[in-house]
Amino acid sequence: MEKWGKLTMYDKKQITAELKKQLAIDFNCTVEDFDKKENIITAARENPGRRFYTQQKEFFSMVTLGNHAVISADESIHQWLKQWSKDKKGIWLFEHNHLMELERELQKHGKKLWQSHHMFLPKMEVNEPIIDFEVKWFEQEAIIKLYGRQEFSNALCEKYTPQRPDMLAIGAMQGDHIIGLAGCSADTALFWQIGIDVLPKYRGMGIGTKLVQLLKNEIIRREAIPFYGTSLSNLHSWNIALQCGFYPAWIEIETVSDEDGKGW
Repeated sequence: MEKWGKLTMYDKKQITAELKKQLAIDFNCTVEDFDKKENIITAARENPGRRFYTQQKEFFSMVTLGNHAVISADESIHQWLKQWSKDKKGIWLFEHNHLMELERELQKHGKKLWQSHHMFLPKMEVNEPIIDFEVKWFEQEAIIKLYGRQEFSNALCEKYTPQRPDMLAIGAMQGDHIIGLAGCSADTALFWQIGIDVLPKYRGMGIGTKLVQLLKNEIIRREAIPFYGTSLSNLHSWNIALQCGFYPAWIEIETVSDEDGKGW
């Protein structure tokens, strides 16, 4: 597995540089494109090393780090996208009025917008939470036995996925029963994404926040970069991210075919 240094990773500039390298692969652009002021449009490509979330070839995806946008799309809609994004600041392309225009154009190609993903990176400081419940760690071999349990659909992939394998999980235990589970998938060798599920009866007790914080710290010890994603309206998930020492870092959105759906 790729390594990138011990706790020197807590330099925010270094983490951002690594993020730009990965997004450049995902969106078929250059690292320098993320430092430009104008919106960038590139041809969608399945580049080696990209994050893998679907078997479909991406028709359209768009990302912003908070200023302009980088758009990766099928070349058949490049001309339309140039007019659509012209003279607009990239961050506003993610607003509803502009997305409605985009949706109408995508429907002509049998596509529709899917979820917008609000993504978080870790801050420099590490804080160990005070744990007042029993925890259990699950390595890869043990995680296999947890697949198929719908109550943990956010914490783990649906099944073993070699392109983004679940690497590690931590459960809050009540006897032999898991009442909360945080897991992480290696979306790349360097970037591990965290997901969390807590059984309804045990929500609001701080279990999810503490599990995510413990997992985040352990990922760092294993010399990977933890990251966290949620939707715009999931305020509970946003609060977990913020309380665990993550900060909003980028937003991306993509499409699916009209008849399909997918999820992270």
